Amino acid sequence: MRSLVAVICLGSGFCLGQTAPSPASGKASTLTKAPTLTGTPTLAEAKAFLDRAQTKLLELSTQQQRADWVKSTFITYDTEILAAKADEDQIAAAMQLAKESTRFSRLKMPEDMARQFKLLRLSLTLAAPSDPKEAEDLTQIATRMEGIYGSGKYCAPGGGSGSRVGAGANGPEGCLDLDQLSDILRTSTDPAKLLEAWHGWRTISPPMRPLFQRYIELGNKGARELGFADMGAMWRSKYDMPPDAFPAELDRLWNQVKPLYLSLHAYVRWKLREKYGDLVPASGPIPAHLLGNMWAQEWENIYPLVAPKDADPGYDLTAILKGRGTQPLDMVRFGESFFTSLGFAPLPQTFWERSMFVKPRDRDVVCHASAWDIDSVDDLRVKICLEINAEDFSTVHHELGHNFYQRAYDSQPFLFRDSANDGFHEAIGDTIALSITPEYLQKIGLLPTVPDSSKDIGLLLYKALEKVAFLPFGLMIDKWRWQVFSGQIPPEQYNRSWWKLRLEYQGIAPPEPRSETDFDAGAKYHVPANYPYARYFLAYILQFQFHRALAKIAGCTEPLNRCSIYDSKAAGDRLNAMLAMGASQPWPKALMALTGQDQMDATAILDYFAPLQKWLDEQNRGKPAGW
Repeated sequence: MRSLVAVICLGSGFCLGQTAPSPASGKASTLTKAPTLTGTPTLAEAKAFLDRAQTKLLELSTQQQRADWVKSTFITYDTEILAAKADEDQIAAAMQLAKESTRFSRLKMPEDMARQFKLLRLSLTLAAPSDPKEAEDLTQIATRMEGIYGSGKYCAPGGGSGSRVGAGANGPEGCLDLDQLSDILRTSTDPAKLLEAWHGWRTISPPMRPLFQRYIELGNKGARELGFADMGAMWRSKYDMPPDAFPAELDRLWNQVKPLYLSLHAYVRWKLREKYGDLVPASGPIPAHLLGNMWAQEWENIYPLVAPKDADPGYDLTAILKGRGTQPLDMVRFGESFFTSLGFAPLPQTFWERSMFVKPRDRDVVCHASAWDIDSVDDLRVKICLEINAEDFSTVHHELGHNFYQRAYDSQPFLFRDSANDGFHEAIGDTIALSITPEYLQKIGLLPTVPDSSKDIGLLLYKALEKVAFLPFGLMIDKWRWQVFSGQIPPEQYNRSWWKLRLEYQGIAPPEPRSETDFDAGAKYHVPANYPYARYFLAYILQFQFHRALAKIAGCTEPLNRCSIYDSKAAGDRLNAMLAMGASQPWPKALMALTGQDQMDATAILDYFAPLQKWLDEQNRGKPAGW
């Protein structure tokens, strides 16, 4: 994992991170500085600066993307070094340009220019202070925190003797890494084993605590040098509203969907109480180690424990695909055909020549699925290790959603080649995945008939355990960090405040006593890695709002969970009009272009899960809700 001292999010909706070079390192900058200007800045100077900045950033972005592609599809010591250098060049240039751009912050200019300057300044999520020693300290802290997380292992006391999870797990020391511990949370129903795995991963984060405190101090100083009150204000300034108004907007959305979450929480709690007895309280918070996930952020792994009777969906897509002899490229062609049915042009030939669709046999690669826009124009690719199953069938549709978004905005100025806000890109991919319905599968010849709606409850419950259960977690991560950045949460209350928010929003509690010697926030990657998290909450809200609007445009009269926009040119035209805007307009205008609404609206989630809400109310009758 690369250390994150300055993180830049430019183009394609994805973030790149690498240690910024120390100002005292003596290395030459990759960015040629413009002549020093004095006096009142002019509009002509601002335009010249912006043209120079975008030309340089596009050049460096393309270099970085090519280097990172090679590193991800051919992992060696040398390719990692080359990719790190390309990252370093791009990050250093972005930091320098963002600071130079503050000279024009008071200049009156056309709206589109002002927006490009704003996006340039906001491309950084962590800016090092200008003081060389402090910048070096931040570099070392960021490297150390991510290193602690990346190398973290739980080594059971006594080499694993007496341990339910450690003995013989990974050599004589009985040490387990995050993947191994997560597998236990995912598959085991032994409460003692679950508790040890949950506790074990949280032994890796206390050493981060003093480092994190210093990181907050230095990061806030860098943010203030760019004109922001603190790092939290810098992050929230990306959303086309006053930064102090953004938390209230997220709470408004949460309160719309909270009744559905409370019903799901109540149902899951009494079903887990049937399994685990008094370990699960009848009316209190659910113990965090019993929800099938290391962070209790998604609950679909416990579906077998809470599934309704006769939950058979009526078909097995994995078996159908394998029975037809479907090949990996066939899966991608299905995904491409979805978009061409909407009126989008086919993917370029280079997509098929340069993408990685299966895991190579001769080298190490990063198999995590991702969509790429190498040159920010038309060098589109996916990197995925496809297997023939229902999950990867959905993943292909999701990743191609990113690719078609990337191509739609490729004629915009470079700083506008991104999604309207950082939640839109992920939301578009998931919106397409929501159209993989039985009706869609029948239209493309994978199902002979559509199962009746009585089969929907199991499918909806599984999806709710993934989507609805995530919402409060997606909200509270940055709620906690924003309060830490502002000083509202002091260092001596880090852990207590973390669990206070988890109780308030999620209704979960630690399964054992926690104290301020612990640092449980650090056990979630995005916290030590300095990666903003509110985007995921927004994406989960927006994907259902997008789906509802597009389904209506497509003329669907079925329940929303049964609607697919496949083969609707009208829906495709509306979708493309929004995608082509990129980041050129504030996100409410992009949202209006697609949905006819200029406000995010979580009621679409309630519409989608309406059959499940009715069923949950019946199941929960006479049982307590809330905590």
